[in-house]
Amino acid sequence: MSNKVTTTDMNNDDKSSLTPKLRFPEFRCAGVWKTETLGSVASISTEKVGDEDCIPMSITTGVGLVSQIEKFGRIIAGNSYKNYLLLKQYDFAYNKSATKEFPEGYIALYSGDELAAVPNSIFTCLRIKGKSLDPQYLNYLFLANLHGKWLRKFIEVGGRAHGSLSINEDDLLALPVPLPMGESSLAEQQKIADCLTSLDAVIAAQSQKLDALKSYKKGLLQQLFPREGEKVPRVRFREFQSAPAWEMHPLDSFVIKTFYGTSQSTSSKGRYPVLRMGNMVDGGLDLSNLAYIDLDPESFESFRLTKGDILLNRTNSPALVGKVSLFQLESEYMTASYIVTYRLDKDRMDPAFCNYILNTPLYQGRIKALAKPSISQVNINPTAFRKELIIAVPSAAEQNHIAACLCSVDEMLNSESDKLKFLKIHKKGLMQQLFPCVERVEP
Repeated sequence: MSNKVTTTDMNNDDKSSLTPKLRFPEFRCAGVWKTETLGSVASISTEKVGDEDCIPMSITTGVGLVSQIEKFGRIIAGNSYKNYLLLKQYDFAYNKSATKEFPEGYIALYSGDELAAVPNSIFTCLRIKGKSLDPQYLNYLFLANLHGKWLRKFIEVGGRAHGSLSINEDDLLALPVPLPMGESSLAEQQKIADCLTSLDAVIAAQSQKLDALKSYKKGLLQQLFPREGEKVPRVRFREFQSAPAWEMHPLDSFVIKTFYGTSQSTSSKGRYPVLRMGNMVDGGLDLSNLAYIDLDPESFESFRLTKGDILLNRTNSPALVGKVSLFQLESEYMTASYIVTYRLDKDRMDPAFCNYILNTPLYQGRIKALAKPSISQVNINPTAFRKELIIAVPSAAEQNHIAACLCSVDEMLNSESDKLKFLKIHKKGLMQQLFPCVERVEP
């Protein structure tokens, strides 16, 4: 193979197929990659805490190891603490509990300086041997679920013990780990890890920016709407500071039409998309995972949503009932039967304003208080929702001003959220390029 080749044909069945598609310039002539078993570069650590002073840890998928105090608000180790497994810096903790993202369990790197510990009941700990393997490099392989794709062939359906997966340690140690060959192996591993670590820092900064915007919006919602027992908000725009106090009216006085969604069965295909509870998110709509239905156009018109409709999830568990979202699309949509649609008199009530005020903690509490127990869940009577929910309402002009302000914040939130999604997609694609195709990683 010519040293000038910088990419690898992954359809080739020779050893070069293990080499990743993307390599840094200084390693393009370093040759093909190889595999080593996990057991040749790491060992199972059974060292117990004993009398050591350690930080009891737990694990959060996608985050990694966190202290029990941070996760649970207290230490839950109890009398079993001495039997916890000891974690030193750059050890790995394998939580054998299945999650949606990691059905074969999650392996996290411990990077802290202080000694830590994890429960021996559901964890297996790994410790790197020697200095031929960079821990951060191996960590990114685990984040790509290299271990899961290997172990799933050994896990029997329903093979669980005490809530954790039944994993044979020999199968775990037989995991093939792809590595660069030669004297530059460790340097290439570190280069890959440093690249991904830098990208993680950018993702973390973007996530913090998004969280700051969410906190800003939360503060605005608290300031721009009256609090319990008040008829004037804490903050009013300059042109409305001398305006009258907000008036209290039942929502019913602004509703011109109320209707349910379809009760017919939906599927993954059909002419008309159907909005369900899972599509109602933070007062807006998430249009992924849509269901569909086939109806004749004449029947569809009785269910058809129009821009500005207010949607209420009227029945479900106490935690989910009462969700309110605004429909702002021009396309043809309808809802499932447990979602009630309220069409407003837009000359008197700005739909966006209505959506924002109904999603404040104060009004969400009032809405949930309307929910009454039914056979297996709670239910909000759509008529009671209209007639018994009393809301504070300013002039149409002030409504529009408040809605425009919050809509601009939502636009910023959506933009920053899209940037975060793009960065995560970019990272996923980069990892696919920097590591060999997992399906070709065989011992």
